[in-house]
Amino acid sequence: MDINGKGDSVDELKGLRITNLDDDDDENIAVDEDDNGEDEDDDDEEEQESVILGFVEKPEHSWSLLRQQFPSKAGGVPAWLDPDNLPTRMSCVCDVCGEPLQFLLQVYAPLVEKDSTFHRTLFVFMCLSMKCLLRDQHEQWKRHPDKQSRSVKVFRCQLPRANSFYSSKPPEGNATDKPLTSGAPLCNWCGTWKGDKFCSSCKVARYCSQKHQVMHWRAGHKLECQQLSLSPQSSDSNACHGGVAQIKAPKVASKSLWPEYEMKNEHESEYDTEMSGDEEHTDNSLIPRNKVDDTMKSLMDTFEGDGDKKSWASFQERIGKAPEQVLRYCRSAGSKPLWPILGGRPSKADIPICSYCGGHLCFEFQNVTFLLGISTLAQRRKYLIHVQMC
Repeated sequence: MDINGKGDSVDELKGLRITNLDDDDDENIAVDEDDNGEDEDDDDEEEQESVILGFVEKPEHSWSLLRQQFPSKAGGVPAWLDPDNLPTRMSCVCDVCGEPLQFLLQVYAPLVEKDSTFHRTLFVFMCLSMKCLLRDQHEQWKRHPDKQSRSVKVFRCQLPRANSFYSSKPPEGNATDKPLTSGAPLCNWCGTWKGDKFCSSCKVARYCSQKHQVMHWRAGHKLECQQLSLSPQSSDSNACHGGVAQIKAPKVASKSLWPEYEMKNEHESEYDTEMSGDEEHTDNSLIPRNKVDDTMKSLMDTFEGDGDKKSWASFQERIGKAPEQVLRYCRSAGSKPLWPILGGRPSKADIPICSYCGGHLCFEFQNVTFLLGISTLAQRRKYLIHVQMC
């Protein structure tokens, strides 16, 4: 597995156009890819939908990304909505290589019309290997394969207003907000998955997998392990006092997590008017504009036919209104993803039904760029993840 993405050629990246269509078990529904054979009128309909754009920025306060604030965020570690019932076993790993998935982003998207979805968050995870992503895409071209292999997975968690984890009152939006419970202990290496395995020596450090235990040992735990075993302490740093959990940001040993950002929302309609210049919304860009332009020109040369070029031009024009957007959210009936090219879109028959109720899945959001833009894995190219939920 290529953890750092080194060795992923430009040709491989050009071959990766879409990502994920899934109907996994465990509360997780990974979905995406393209939309095959849709009429051009459908694109016009999508243009009329009210789309909410997500932009990332460094948080002003460390507490603003803790789970009791119900954040939308990218990078770092997930702020699990339900801190006890986390995905486990095969749900946590890439179905292709078997390595633990890395957290990409989460979107707080409550559905207030139902009490059971008063709180609702969608979590997106992906494998770091481009080979696995390409394999995932290849699997999606098969019509309902017997065994689906996913390298991108989406988990949904929802809670009623009255629950055992949070107060039914709205958060104050400051450091005084506390959850009611501390939650399950997490892996000391990745800070993402449940730490249900102990270090056999110190009995303090926890891990989600043997691989992460080995990586932590090599990264320095070997030296601190003896000290920890001589000074016993609770492995749960989130102690509970007076019925209120004292939650702190988790300390994570891994240095390979993506930088952490807070996600801010704005309506796309605010960008419909032409900007007077490029001075707006450029200072905070995560991807240098000149590098994006050079990359897009090289990709244009690989497209075949006027249809793909027209679709790509339309995609670029739409994204260009707010080039720093990393998320497009729209759960309205009939809403559709914004497709960069015509080829490869799934037909309606390609999209699986809900494994719980048997209903049709609807588009909810798409990640329109490999938002962190700092990994050679993505070569700073546009990378799409389309999510459809029941």
